[in-house]
Amino acid sequence: MRAAVETATGVVIVDLETEEVELADDAAVEHANVDVGLPLVVSADSSGSLVVAVVARRPPLVISRDAGVTWNEAGHGLPPGRGVTISPDHPDIILFAGESRLYLSQDGGRFWQPLTVELDEISAVAWLTEGNLG
Repeated sequence: MRAAVETATGVVIVDLETEEVELADDAAVEHANVDVGLPLVVSADSSGSLVVAVVARRPPLVISRDAGVTWNEAGHGLPPGRGVTISPDHPDIILFAGESRLYLSQDGGRFWQPLTVELDEISAVAWLTEGNLG
C-alpha cells in the first residue's frame, strides 16, 4: 500500500508497510473531496455507502456507513486533521493525515495506528493509484 502525500516541501510517496518515503518530482495530489453537507469539513472521501469526513473540531472525524444519512464521531485521540482517504480496494482501510503524521486504520476507522514517519505540513493525502498524480 502506497500513498501520495502533499506537504509544504512537495509531494512524497509513502510506502505504508515499510514507511519508506520518496520524493515525487513535479507532482500534485489529486484527491477526492466529497461534498457531505456538514459544517467545518476540512476533507472527505467516500467508497460506496461509507463516507469519512475530517472536521475542524474534536474528535476530528465523522463517519457515515449509510451514505451520509447518519453520522458517528470517530478518531478520539487523533490530532486535528488535514486529509483523509479510503482505500479504493479495501474500504475498511482508511488513511488519516494530521499536520505532520499519517495514521492508518484497517478496521473502518475504529482503531488507528500512527506511522513513525514525520512529514512537513501535510495538506492532502490520496492512495497511490495509476492516474491520481498530476
